[in-house]
Amino acid sequence: MTIDIMMPFYGDPGVFRDAVQSVLAQTDRDWRLVVIDDVYPDTAPGEWVSGLGDDRIVYLRNEVNLGVSGNFSRSVELVRSEHFVLMGCDDLLEPEYVATMRAAVGRHPDAAYFQPTVTVIDGEGRPCLPLPDRVKGWYRPKAPGEQIMRGEELAVSLLRGNWTYFPSILWRTDAVRRHGFDAAFEVVLDLNLQLEIVLDGGALVVLPDAVFRYRRHGASVSSWTASDGTRFDEERAFFLSSAAVLDERGWRRAAQVARAHWSSRFNAVTRVPSALRNARGLRSLARHAITGWSPSR
Repeated sequence: MTIDIMMPFYGDPGVFRDAVQSVLAQTDRDWRLVVIDDVYPDTAPGEWVSGLGDDRIVYLRNEVNLGVSGNFSRSVELVRSEHFVLMGCDDLLEPEYVATMRAAVGRHPDAAYFQPTVTVIDGEGRPCLPLPDRVKGWYRPKAPGEQIMRGEELAVSLLRGNWTYFPSILWRTDAVRRHGFDAAFEVVLDLNLQLEIVLDGGALVVLPDAVFRYRRHGASVSSWTASDGTRFDEERAFFLSSAAVLDERGWRRAAQVARAHWSSRFNAVTRVPSALRNARGLRSLARHAITGWSPSR
């Protein structure tokens, strides 16, 4: 079973090279890497990856800049294997990532997706644990070993606080293609996809193996949209619309958690100091943190 590693690229060429090298360093060689250049102004990174001479690597350059959701959708279209990971071009695979994921699929062939344990690193590649990741750690299931989650239990867990790391997840291709990425979202598109898969009966396998390094830095979409408040406008709309869908399904507990969205509101509070010079951002953060909750029906 080959794993497709989809890697949209637009960013720092240095960390991009490190990301590609981490794929080349896999102990299990049964992978295919597809780099999708989102019209990065400098063509040198694309020339470098094209010149590696490995027939498992495919390099493509978009005709126009597609942005976040556009590249995610194109990545899914280009997948050939039954399972894939949509890896960030600044993240790193540990050498055992592919081997670990292939073994997990062998044990759970019907699971919709797999979340390994993640090591968070800073812009320089050093392990770190900033507040957002400490919060994720609070919400991550604490059961030892491997854990299978599904149904309302999984929906409640994710909506309380999205403890998953999207770029590290191994997805079953058909599960993602049934739903796709909603172009209306930039920040919560991964959580929206997960919720749709869960509502469709899909199961998540949580793995104890630390086989992925996620880079946390200020240049990410989630960081700058948090500072100006637009992240929370999107999150509030998502949580309230999701609550209505969950009510219709009869998942009352999950709907109540979505309406409250406490972790999202707490995150808004922590962003207030960085938004003090941005009037619009400050208003958005205050609205989300203080008035974002609406009582359940």
